Amino acid sequence: MLNLALSENRNAPLRVLCLGCHSDDIEIGCGGTILRLIKEYPLVKFHWVVFSANGVRKGEAERAATLFTGGEHLEQLVLKEFADGFMPFSGAEVKATFEDLKQKVKPDLILSHQRMDAHQDHRLVSELTWNTFRNHLILEYEIPKYDGDIGRPSVFVPLEPEICHAKVRHLMDAFQSQKSKNWFDETTFLSLMRLRGMECNARSHYAEAFYCRKLVL
Repeated sequence: MLNLALSENRNAPLRVLCLGCHSDDIEIGCGGTILRLIKEYPLVKFHWVVFSANGVRKGEAERAATLFTGGEHLEQLVLKEFADGFMPFSGAEVKATFEDLKQKVKPDLILSHQRMDAHQDHRLVSELTWNTFRNHLILEYEIPKYDGDIGRPSVFVPLEPEICHAKVRHLMDAFQSQKSKNWFDETTFLSLMRLRGMECNARSHYAEAFYCRKLVL
């Protein structure tokens, strides 16, 4: 299997735009990849955008972004207050947020939702990611959920066990409001990473997976 690096110079600046509808989406979908990028690219900077961070979820989003980036790698944190589940009905306002981002952020990598996600908010953000950033590397992450929309991703990021466990610790620490949900537990997140690790034959046994629609070599 071919392995690709984002940059041959590990000490060069790397700008990553992370987009998530809800306060835990980025962390669930690509938290391990974020931790690995920090480990391998010391100058990486994250622009972190959450579209629905209301009430207690705002504080959770702030804490999670700090936990996963260590603070010093967080270039920008944008927290919006669109209603959960209603984003397609606020499309013009959501689109305006993307247009503002386009003027302020020039990312090397974008991490966003995947277009076949069963959640309507996730699909909208995925569509607008591609509408807005048309000449960028975009990797679309997956979110496990009751709807059972896990598919067949094509890009894998192997993760060492310690990174996987750090991801899960941060999730359980930051998102106290979600612990009442029967799917939000350590076994869910570790199981998905173990499955994706098996699919890409990761020596570490763990991985996160993404969808990539367009890649130029």
